[in-house]
Amino acid sequence: MQRRKVISRLALILGGVSVLPLRRLFGQTPPPQEPPSAETKVLGMGSHLLQGKHPVDQIDGYVCGLHFYNGDPGRQVIAHHFCSHRSEEFLQCVIYDSNQPDARLIGIEYIISARLFGSLPEEEKRYWHSHQYEVKSGELSAPGIPEPVERELMKKLVNTYGKTWHTWQYDRYADLPLGVPQLMMGFVQDGQAREPLVKQVEKEVGYSVEQRRKTREDIVADAVLPGANAWQQGNAYQIKSD
Repeated sequence: MQRRKVISRLALILGGVSVLPLRRLFGQTPPPQEPPSAETKVLGMGSHLLQGKHPVDQIDGYVCGLHFYNGDPGRQVIAHHFCSHRSEEFLQCVIYDSNQPDARLIGIEYIISARLFGSLPEEEKRYWHSHQYEVKSGELSAPGIPEPVERELMKKLVNTYGKTWHTWQYDRYADLPLGVPQLMMGFVQDGQAREPLVKQVEKEVGYSVEQRRKTREDIVADAVLPGANAWQQGNAYQIKSD
């Protein structure tokens, strides 16, 4: 407990310190962390019973897909999205690295309709990616629901656009969310997603990507609107660490 207090004080003191000094302090391997104590678990039980969690309660959808770091298409990760509707044309999602109880919270994604995307300022559009290929290829899934129901969901998502920030680069830093937020993108053609990662997704969600592709052949995907997927024109914006 004393050690935890020391670490907590360090976290407060170092709250405004950049990643590089933090890594110099702890080295490449962060200090080991204790699991939640019995006291913490009891407090959590009280929270479950007594506190309202209305934003979380509004989550009404779960989809799993693949993202890559904008400007670095070789860095690819699996992203499990838990989404709620702000309107018929606007979803907001929290993203985890898995659907397990110990999943890491790794980012957020906003999903909007083509109509809303078309209304954005041109400078803003470079942060957004299309979902046409993700849906048609079968790479995007809604685990656990029957395939006919999933098809109806994919019809709603196929012509939408997403703006995604990952706050935890878990492919590099497994234990702590070091570094600055990173803008993420989605794939737009065959051969971009690494085959081992696709196989891992298939294992996690329990279905064949190729089979899903075949069942979605008749889903209508409109042409991608200008301004999306700006990385394809060499405009791969990214936040850089100092």
